[in-house]
Amino acid sequence: MADYRPPLRDVNYVLDHLVDLDGLCALPAYLALDADTIKGVLEENARFVAEVIAPLNRIGDTVGSVYEPATSTVRTPDGFIDAYRQYVDAGWGGVPFPEVYDGGGFPWLVGIVMQEFISSANMAFSMAPLLTQGAIDLLMHHGNEEQKEKYLKRMVTGEWTGTMNLTEPQAGSDVGAVRTKAVPQTDGTYRITGTKIYISFGEHDMAENIVHLVLARTPDAPAGTKGISCFVVPKYLVNDDGSLGARNDVKVVSIEHKMGIKASPTCVMSFGEDDGAIAYLIGEENRGMSYMFTMMNSARLSVGLEGLALAERAYQDALQYSQERRQGRAPLVPAPEDGGMSYIIDLPDVRRMLLTMRSIIDALRAIIYVNAHALDMANHHPDEDVRQRNQELVELLIPVSKGFGTDMGIEATSLAIQVYGGMGYIEESGVPQHFRDARITAIYEGTNGIQAMDLVGRKLPMRAGGVMDDFLTQVSSLVARLDAAGAELAGIRDRLDESLACVRNTVMWLTEHGIADVRNALAGATPFLRMFGLLVGARYLADSALAAKADIDAGVGDAEYLNARITVARFYCDNLLPGVLGLESAVTAGFEDLYAIANEAL
Repeated sequence: MADYRPPLRDVNYVLDHLVDLDGLCALPAYLALDADTIKGVLEENARFVAEVIAPLNRIGDTVGSVYEPATSTVRTPDGFIDAYRQYVDAGWGGVPFPEVYDGGGFPWLVGIVMQEFISSANMAFSMAPLLTQGAIDLLMHHGNEEQKEKYLKRMVTGEWTGTMNLTEPQAGSDVGAVRTKAVPQTDGTYRITGTKIYISFGEHDMAENIVHLVLARTPDAPAGTKGISCFVVPKYLVNDDGSLGARNDVKVVSIEHKMGIKASPTCVMSFGEDDGAIAYLIGEENRGMSYMFTMMNSARLSVGLEGLALAERAYQDALQYSQERRQGRAPLVPAPEDGGMSYIIDLPDVRRMLLTMRSIIDALRAIIYVNAHALDMANHHPDEDVRQRNQELVELLIPVSKGFGTDMGIEATSLAIQVYGGMGYIEESGVPQHFRDARITAIYEGTNGIQAMDLVGRKLPMRAGGVMDDFLTQVSSLVARLDAAGAELAGIRDRLDESLACVRNTVMWLTEHGIADVRNALAGATPFLRMFGLLVGARYLADSALAAKADIDAGVGDAEYLNARITVARFYCDNLLPGVLGLESAVTAGFEDLYAIANEAL
């Protein structure tokens, strides 16, 4: 198992060529920053994560967090408390948040790069700051001044962590089925009673307080999602002077025994077993779901990033193993000096798997970083038209980042196991952990089926189809640029052009037949998400190849590295992108066969 090495060179390539980092620093919110400062911060963060967080990944998986019933507490694995204290002391959690809340004032893009590093290094550990960021985001947008003053600064610094309490035993993706009750009190507080499940880091020993954000229903609230409110429920009540007061009536009653991310305690939380948990309403009653959607884009982007991060970590392990493991003799490759078997990295099928992983990683990193850059532009650009165009891009790419990103992350971690062969099925090799950790990413923050329905049902109709059409027109312009670049990129051009035509035709079919019967659109949604994701990945890899060729022609940079970028883009377009054509019939098959077999016959 390889030591984690943050891929700074690949990260900087995307920052330099696929997003406008200088333009981002020119925005009024970031005038104090420049590209060199940002890269310096990322380099230091990469060092910290590799040295402090990554070494705990293995013990986190083998030991896991432990629930102690006698005290209703959760004990994290050895080393986690100290590592988290160092994380807080260094201020890493606050880097992408406003300075007014003791944050670093950096763009969200920078936070996303840092999330990649920590998620690759130790996904289970990363869940604590990730969930805290979501809670911070919601409170910043919808909390009142007293709530912001009381909670935000210590959450931004990481001294206190945050959770999101949505799911209940009967209410998974259907949040409208929530039954947890919130009864108003004469002093303006509420008393909450109910049970929440699947609460990541709902209880732990790394921070002195945990700020739970809880969805619940007030008396006489409307049914469904229209009757859900959002509340702050701290583990310890906070006194007026900021000190911690009494323990609130909220506790963990068990933790789940999971397939992966075992060091991240996934808790069953009980609210109000005694007198009712003291809670504070965020905003207005019955607006909880709309408040949750405030942070949904950034949360889903972060989950998509986990697919990228685990693919990167698994690739590093598989690459190192392929350079050490000997098996068979590679054709037309000189035998090792000792005359023995070849290293498996020289076997064509192993190289195919490695290049598949590498091209997936490069495509996902481009998609997710572009998505994060657009999020920053949508939030901070002074021109309203520019903000709107970027917000449309954010909305279009979010289901791709989350759904396609996690699907491909799972495939890449599975390929790493295959590179290892039989040893990949053995836990001691370490590589199965990446697959097990990755598997949850396609499920939470909205299953990937929900992402597909969002893409087809909400994103395709945006601006009467204009948003999708604009994106595909940009791809068409890219095809023209590839054509002008010459023979070296001709294969990328041809594959991209034929895939673009296929996606256009499929969008037209979904639009026409989905309007006629929504079941047609829903039946084709998941294969369409993959189809569109493949095209989006190709679009940005083609951009990457054009930039690499321009640098080579100008005599700038490391020619070997730049040629590798072109080769990876070409491999993706020759080996993965043709999947677009193969998926057309799946998208356009309609819904009839899905219901042609009786339930009893399935």
